[in-house]
Amino acid sequence: MDSTEGTTTTEAPAEGTTQDAPAPEGEGRRRRRLLRRTALAVVLVLLVPLLAVLTALRINYTGDPADGTRTRDRDALWLGHAWVDGRKKDADVTALARRLRDTGIRDLYVHSGPLEHDGTLPKSVYPRARWFIDAVHEKLPGVRVQAFLGDVLATEGPDGMRLDDPDTRAAVVRSARQVLDTGYEGVHLDLEPMPSGNRDFLTLLDSLRRETRSRDAQLSVAAHQIDPLPALHTVFGLFTDHPKWWSQEFFGQVARRVDQIAVMSYDTAQPLEGTYGGYVAQQTSLALEVTPPSTDLLMGLPFYYESNFDHWGHAETVPAAVRGVRLGLSRTDADRARFGVALYIDFAATEADWRAYEEDWVR
Repeated sequence: MDSTEGTTTTEAPAEGTTQDAPAPEGEGRRRRRLLRRTALAVVLVLLVPLLAVLTALRINYTGDPADGTRTRDRDALWLGHAWVDGRKKDADVTALARRLRDTGIRDLYVHSGPLEHDGTLPKSVYPRARWFIDAVHEKLPGVRVQAFLGDVLATEGPDGMRLDDPDTRAAVVRSARQVLDTGYEGVHLDLEPMPSGNRDFLTLLDSLRRETRSRDAQLSVAAHQIDPLPALHTVFGLFTDHPKWWSQEFFGQVARRVDQIAVMSYDTAQPLEGTYGGYVAQQTSLALEVTPPSTDLLMGLPFYYESNFDHWGHAETVPAAVRGVRLGLSRTDADRARFGVALYIDFAATEADWRAYEEDWVR
């Protein structure tokens, strides 16, 4: 510190020492240019494939659906738990019957679980099931009521159902027998997240199919989406514990073991109606290619609105989904008889959702 307050002095380097010299101005410019070019290259590496995929999906949404690609009267509706726990009354069933009359809906998947992690199902969970089944049969003759049973699998954490346990699988079969004894005409199974290629799931489906066939009942499943690019579920699994898709081969293995398979073709993260509709068209074609003609294939319609990274409500609309379904059906198997759409879910549906289903698919 200099003797003058507030000033400082800096000693010159001692003889024989060196001091770093500032980089020449030209070299600094070159470094900045290199950094900008590197950043641009990274952006392009990430952005170009994404834009290519979105463009391909948007192109997939173009064209006109074939004549006759409308309802085959094999559609389904997912219903919430309120229909079997005592909250719904006779007037609600009357209103539901009025809503569904003259549509293509043949099956109701009414939430009657969830299953316990050990595969059991307390009867106290669905105390009004018999009343609802009888009321539907009275007001909607020919419409089947299936028990929608689900649970979280212990595939991404310590908690959940473990299908690798034979006792758990046996308990699920007993639970299916239990709901069929109640009067349900089928079992609709939704176990998530289900990894592609899960052999224990296929073993469970084989056991359930023997049970439902012995009672002339339906076995249906809610299915994951199919790899939009080959082996994408494998690649995605390298970076996350939640691989979203099934391989097309595994989808076909599941489809051959059930009477109905309903694709959950929503929560796609697509940002635009055009790309979402193109994605649904692609999913419809991929599913048609591996679903046997003896199995009902149903494509899910988003009868709900959310706005987040997985589900952009402005993009995942019923009109876009229906048009995508019709385009995929037109291109792959326009005359497929055992085909329909499944509406998810009754308590979140708007009048606009119902109108789009009726005008674009039913009529």
